[in-house]
Amino acid sequence: MKIYNSLTKRKEEFIPLEENKVKMYACGITVSGEAHIGHGYQALIYDIMRKYLKKQGYDVTYARNYTDVDDKIIAKSNETGIPADEYAAKMIENINAIMEKFHVDDPDVWLKATENIENIITFVETLIQKGHAYATKNGDVYFDVASFPAYGKLSNRNIEDALDGVRVDNDEEKKNAYDFALWKSAKAGEIFWESPWGKGRPGWHIECSAMNRAAFGEQIDIHGGGRDLIFPHHENEIAQTEALTGKPFVRYWTHNGLIKVNGQKMSKSLGNSLLLAELLEKYSDEAVKFALLQTNYRNDINVTDDLFPEAEKHIGQFYTALLAVEEKNLAFTPDDEAAAKKIDEEFNVCMNDDFNTALAISNLFGYFKELKKYLAAGDGKAAAYAAQLKKTYALFGFFQKDAREYLQRFGKEEESIPAEVKAVAQERWAARQSRDWAKSDELRAKLAEMGYSVKDSKEGYELTKN
Repeated sequence: MKIYNSLTKRKEEFIPLEENKVKMYACGITVSGEAHIGHGYQALIYDIMRKYLKKQGYDVTYARNYTDVDDKIIAKSNETGIPADEYAAKMIENINAIMEKFHVDDPDVWLKATENIENIITFVETLIQKGHAYATKNGDVYFDVASFPAYGKLSNRNIEDALDGVRVDNDEEKKNAYDFALWKSAKAGEIFWESPWGKGRPGWHIECSAMNRAAFGEQIDIHGGGRDLIFPHHENEIAQTEALTGKPFVRYWTHNGLIKVNGQKMSKSLGNSLLLAELLEKYSDEAVKFALLQTNYRNDINVTDDLFPEAEKHIGQFYTALLAVEEKNLAFTPDDEAAAKKIDEEFNVCMNDDFNTALAISNLFGYFKELKKYLAAGDGKAAAYAAQLKKTYALFGFFQKDAREYLQRFGKEEESIPAEVKAVAQERWAARQSRDWAKSDELRAKLAEMGYSVKDSKEGYELTKN
């Protein structure tokens, strides 16, 4: 099994720190607003990684955090008049509810910044003792970037260009402009905790390092997050953690691509954020997942107007085929079951190559083409294929609904097609597979008499009412 490591810029054989055990952490959501599609995508990707590692027999502990105190949350608190801790708690409740609707499982360990204040303070105190951080007379604490010569090894930036495009704290007491905050002194009216440096709160970067240390110790196997976190967030995590421990912090750094909307980066300032709750009002969670997973996780996803409707169409076609298998009530033999095992074997090949969900999804079209061929011939392999597809692709969250219920809600047009019309269409498809073109033409004409036209493609066919 190989994973692309953002630190080394290449795919590497996956070998965990401890045999058969995996410690995995992904940066979660800063709860300053509702969950958007980017949040959903990142949660989905790392949930799938965790599940596949477990499928491969690893004992996985997966931790994920909520950043529940930071500048954005405080700004929202000031804007709404709701205390910062109450605002964050409400957002977490909302986000948990929508992730449940998206059918993304909780991590094994939930971490919150506000529940780790003592761990953060201890971490900062130790960095000061080791000469890697310093406090100012105003009660702020900064990491001394110059004290860590390896700074920039993840992002390939050196100290001289570390400020390029990055917002920095303006503080005359900083040794260098690129030093970053570990602890921020509280301004009037802000949420705060008592510390050796006075009233304040954690800087953003220190939260993940301290929570990781509390949950896992000094080293972890996999650390994940969006590609936009490579610099400065993950670079700063490496600096402060390795300065503290003297050991490599993470064995495999993984980063998912970003969401773009019609070619533009999704952002609140552009007004093009896609809230996950609104998407799930229009489309099934399986269609949204299908749309996202058909791109390799390291690449950006461009959301166009037809992305989700097309995904829903494909999921609907798959469920239509699964329902047809159910209605035929075919029995399958052990030999049929053995033939269908190739679905799982080929799925594993895809996922062993850096979690290649895109290839695993593209294989679906061929499997359903074979399933339809067996179904038209009354071959039990159709039922074996259906059972294996449900089992294997459950890891992506596919084919977990009742087919009839799904089609009634999301595929009404296909579900309304009478059974006798479907039967003629299936018979015609079988004739085409056998290259009996005369029979195929005869059945096309029969469908026309019944009020339907048929359009063929390499994946199958589509019926439309005239």
